[in-house]
Order: sequence, then C-alpha cells, then structure tokens
Amino acid sequence: MLHKTCIFLICVLSSFSPFSTAMLNLTLPGQHPDPDAVVQEVHRRVNVSLSRRQMLSTTTNYQSSTCLTGNPIDDCWRCDPNWQLNRQRLADCGIGFGQHALGGKGGRYYVVTDSSDHDAVTPRPGTLRYAVIQTEPLWIVFASNMLIHLSQELIFNSYKTLDGRGVNVHITGGGCITLQYITNVIIHNIHVHHCYQSGETNIRSSPTHFGWRTLSDGDGISIFGSRDLWIDHCSLSHCKDGLIDAVMGSTAITISNNWFSHHNEVMLLGHSDAYLPDSGMQVTIAFNHFGQKLVQRMPRCRRGYIHVVNNDFTQWEMYAIGGSGNPTINSQGNRYIAPFNYNAKEVTKRVETGEEEWRGWNWRSEGDIMVNGAYFVASGEGVEVKYEKAYSVEPKSASFIDQITLNAGVLGGRSNKLSKWTSGNNGVGSGGGGTILESESDEDNSDAMFGSNAPPQPSSDAILYSVLISLSSFLFLYFTTLYASL
Repeated sequence: MLHKTCIFLICVLSSFSPFSTAMLNLTLPGQHPDPDAVVQEVHRRVNVSLSRRQMLSTTTNYQSSTCLTGNPIDDCWRCDPNWQLNRQRLADCGIGFGQHALGGKGGRYYVVTDSSDHDAVTPRPGTLRYAVIQTEPLWIVFASNMLIHLSQELIFNSYKTLDGRGVNVHITGGGCITLQYITNVIIHNIHVHHCYQSGETNIRSSPTHFGWRTLSDGDGISIFGSRDLWIDHCSLSHCKDGLIDAVMGSTAITISNNWFSHHNEVMLLGHSDAYLPDSGMQVTIAFNHFGQKLVQRMPRCRRGYIHVVNNDFTQWEMYAIGGSGNPTINSQGNRYIAPFNYNAKEVTKRVETGEEEWRGWNWRSEGDIMVNGAYFVASGEGVEVKYEKAYSVEPKSASFIDQITLNAGVLGGRSNKLSKWTSGNNGVGSGGGGTILESESDEDNSDAMFGSNAPPQPSSDAILYSVLISLSSFLFLYFTTLYASL
C-alpha cells in the first residue's frame, strides 16, 4: 500500500511540472546528455590557444602580445586590444558545462556607485544589492574601487553579470553571495572573502518579493537549485563554511581561473549521498590555483560528473579531491603538489566508504603531474581502455600548467592592466547602442526595460517547479525506505 501511495504522489506532483520526464529519469534542466563531448571541447579549446601561443612566440612582438596565455578563456577577450569597447563579449568566452551562461548579455549596464548595504529589504538605488534583485538582464560594473560589506546574504535574480574588470572590488560580510533557484549568472573579477553566517531576518530577492531567511552557512558563493553559472577570475578565502558550495540539483557550472587560499573546506558539490537529483550535476573546474593554507575539499563531490582540468594544486593538508555517493571524477592535466606530511600524500579520498563499494566508482587521472610523492587512486572497471578510445583530442598535460594558470585570481592586482569602466568606451551616448540603467529609473516601466536583444526572462513558476522536484524526490526516498523496512 505504501509503495503504491509513493508512486501516486510522485506522479501527481511531477504532473504539474514540464520537467516531469526529466525528474523521473533523474536528469536536470541544463544537464548535458553527453558530458564527455563537453570534456573533449574543453581540450580542443586549450589546444587551439596553446597552438596560437606557440605560433605568436616566433614573431617580433612576442613580449608585447596579450594572446600568449594558452588559456582559451582569457585569449577569447584579452586578445582584442579594445575589449573594453564591448565588455559583454565576455559572455561568449565560457567553456565547459557552464559555457552557456549568458549573465546579463543583451541587457543594460548598471553602474554600482554606492558601496553601502544598510537595508536588505529596501536597498538603495546605486548599490549592488539593488542591481542583483532586478528582473531584467543587467551587466553590472563598478564606478570605482569598492569594499562592499554585506549586512545579509546577497540574493541574486537570474541573468546578471558582475564585471569587476578595471577596478578592485571586495565583497565580504554576512552570508555573501546566494544563487538560489535561478539561471544565467556570471561572476567575474571579484574578491570574495571573510564571509560569515547571517540571517534570521527579512531579505529582498526581487523588486516584488522579500521573505524571512534563516541562518545562512556563511559560504562565499552558495549555489542552490541553479544552473548555467560561470565563476571566473575571482579570489576567494577566509569564509565560515565553503568558498563555493553547489547543492540541491544545481548543474551546468564552470569554475575557472580562480585563486583559492586560506580555507578549510574549500568546495562542496552535491547535497547528500541520498539526494538522487544531484546525479545530474555537471561541473567544470578549470585553470584554478588552489593555494596556500587550504585543507580539503578541492572539491568534495557527491554524485554527478566533475571535470577537473589544468588546475594547479600547490597545497593541501588532508586531501585535494574527495567524494562519496559514486560521483564521476575526471582529473586531467592537473599538477598536484603533495604536502610534506607523509600521511597526506594521496590526492583522493573516498569519504566514509569501504573499498568494496568505491572500487567501481569512475575516478580517473590522465596527464596529471604528481609532485613530492603525491598519488591519485583511480577506480572503475576498464577505465583506461574505455577512455583511451573515447578521446580524439588528447588533454594537455600539466607541463603547461604554469602558463595556463599564470593569471589565476582577480586580474589587475599584479602585472595585468585593465581598463576602468566608462560609459563612453562602451558605446553609451556615442551611437554604440549601449544604455545604462539609471539609479532613478522607474522599475514599473517594463516596456522600456527590455531591449530586443535581451534574453528571455525566467518563468515565474521556476521556483515552484524546483520545489516540486525536490519534494517528489524526498517522498520517493522516504516511502521506498519505509516500504523496504516492512
């Protein structure tokens, strides 16, 4: 009887959602049907960029060229000496599972002129909080260097880009960045650090809604039930919980060119071993620097397909990559430098799982360089044979890692020279078609908000669909467990 009740409830709940077929197949909106094809495309892009570097190195302007990175993301926009004339070109430069993140592409520019964050329910125009809650696509830039100390977690709406190029922007404080039940966000060139728990108060998430928020975890960037996200060239450290956590059916994520340091539990991917929708989580972790005073979780994975490619792991205290719940971990072209601690040489850690269970998990290492005694424990039957035949484009080995990760973290802090935002150099008021969302704009004038090139807006039912999917999965697990115990 309980089993029949379980099936009936799942069918009723999922019938309300257009994603019902995906849910019953344990797939997620935004999940790629062939993850290995995405992996191959990453390799192709890296190979093209490295080939360009080799070719340009023979020319007379070798030292002055900005296209010699071997990094396909950077080369996509930095090879253009006038990139600042079209900042939104950045949205075309993503790779991996999060490559389709539009951010605010096609939308207006919003200039943050006020670094304060005094009111989480009624944010002041000109502040960052006022920008991220808007319903229209926005490309958010900053008028000057800023330290934005958040009073509460910063809850984003869909179709937003944070573009910190040309200035020095730090986000700290309560909760930090929350991406919950949204799509299409790009966060680029921002410092995120010293984030702590906050909540037990009302916080606005859109121009028409605010609600009570319980105590947050204190993550730097918290991703919950969201997709098509790209976090690039950020520097993250010193947070209460994770630097980046992605849970509850999040997918289509790329985390690239970031600098991680001074933290214990760096990155969590997946809610729990029993949360079946996270089997559809797909994350690309590329060209990052995992640096000083990191302890563990780079990342720690539950379920899903995680591609870890061309990263530089220069320090960990316990382990680099951990997992449970049978995730697929594809490690390619990374450099792993083990600590001097003899008991912490292993790159991998199967968390609270016996070998008889994890020996069938698909964890593989290809083209990785192991330094100072580091070693990667692979698993999965026939992994080497299966994937040797699958790849027509070989991953580049970690011998290129110094070049590819040279500019990891926030650009402009060392030898990189970037152009500061100005309205003139982005076509605003000069016939280039650019527009700025003024602080005094009437947010009710929806006809004037959306240009013909703006991406379609997320459905108002998106949150309901996500909740129904999560509730259906919970009921399935609960009643199945209860039925089995009878």
